[in-house]
Amino acid sequence: MTNYAEKNLSTKQPTPRQEARLQSENGDQERSRGAETPPGERAQTINGSPLLDFSLPKAARVRKPAEFRRIYAEGKRFEGRFMTIFIAPSLGNVQRLGITASKKAVGNAVMRNRAKRLLREAFRLSKVELNELETKFDWVLNARRSLIRVKLEKPLEEFRQITAKVKIFESKNKSGEKNVECE
Repeated sequence: MTNYAEKNLSTKQPTPRQEARLQSENGDQERSRGAETPPGERAQTINGSPLLDFSLPKAARVRKPAEFRRIYAEGKRFEGRFMTIFIAPSLGNVQRLGITASKKAVGNAVMRNRAKRLLREAFRLSKVELNELETKFDWVLNARRSLIRVKLEKPLEEFRQITAKVKIFESKNKSGEKNVECE
């Protein structure tokens, strides 16, 4: 019995082809780009500069354990369904963010990273609301397990609601009231 490939394989060699490229007036430099548009005529891409305004530079991050401890000790606590927020007046002139997502509260590394990304993005997209606050705060956002099962819209909405509570808290403290109750 003969091998199927041997039986159905052609042994004829293809005839040599001539050069497929045609010489143009500029010489034989390279093949044409076909359906692609030339680089100068491409569609306009999204302007990235407005998006860069939302970035979170190193100066806007709470990084050292001592900073986290100060915020926990001196700060005000706000509870939410997806996060717990601690705020304390910032020592600088910028809103700063610190995020925690513990293994006990959230789960494995994949879940913790997702929770941190969602919280960071909620903070980043709330820049307008944060700029409305008179006082600059250091924020510590603690992720909760319920955060990992939702899309960005819900934690973003909750963060904005808590920011509104912070604004009320801030205005009441400016007017001199003591023992202001927050959820």
